[in-house]
Amino acid sequence: MLCSIYKSPKKENTYLYIKTKDDFSDVPENLMTTFGTPQFVMVLKLDNGRKLALADVGKVKESLSTVGFYLQVPPPVTNLLDQYKADKAARNT
Repeated sequence: MLCSIYKSPKKENTYLYIKTKDDFSDVPENLMTTFGTPQFVMVLKLDNGRKLALADVGKVKESLSTVGFYLQVPPPVTNLLDQYKADKAARNT
């Protein structure tokens, strides 16, 4: 399965995977507004041996087949202060 990948100019590390290059017909209008004007990154073959940095190939393929697109968002930022407090509390018990 081939897909085209676009990055968002508005949201850092946010990528949109679609089935056909430049065909955004399956992507909701409000998502396109939030995403911004898509910037083409590459066409990628999604096969079983392929690994993606921040997405599961199986989930991407399933979403492309059922919904028509896959939105990859960055993982949540870790709050270092909360992590420090939790680590400190764990050391003190």
